[in-house]
Amino acid sequence: MLKSEKEELIKEMNDKFTRAKGVIVAEFNKLDVGTVNRLRKKLREGKVEWKVLKNTLARRAAKGTSVEKISDDFVGPVAAAITYDDVVAPAKILAEFVKDLESIKIRSGVIQGQKIDKAGVVALSKLPGLPELRATILSMINQPATKLVRTIKEPGGSLARVIKAKSDKA
Repeated sequence: MLKSEKEELIKEMNDKFTRAKGVIVAEFNKLDVGTVNRLRKKLREGKVEWKVLKNTLARRAAKGTSVEKISDDFVGPVAAAITYDDVVAPAKILAEFVKDLESIKIRSGVIQGQKIDKAGVVALSKLPGLPELRATILSMINQPATKLVRTIKEPGGSLARVIKAKSDKA
């Protein structure tokens, strides 16, 4: 790889690390193409980017970013799951995917500037994601309105049932 290509790659990775809300570093060994493609597909569906790292270049790219906190983990065959939106998504996807495989091991991560270890990533994966949180908030907002409508409707409904009962008796 030419020096200019390396500099371009460092610049590109630095930009990604700077924009990222979360980066999770995972070690991988002896992965077949089918497994990698399945993982990439799941990550793409979760709007997460999977990048196999060249360790020295990744360390240089991480300088001056929050990812610098985990640059010591850039040793051996590693890849990074990078998210720009939902910080829970990469943790959920990787934790679920790692359950069945011994060839991928989560090392650490940086979530919104905070370094977390493997246990932190696993704990993060158990939290609800952005879509689930939005649905919960929406239902909480809708619930009082629904109760209000029922409360307003109830006296009229009760009156109608009483009138119907009287007319049935007569």
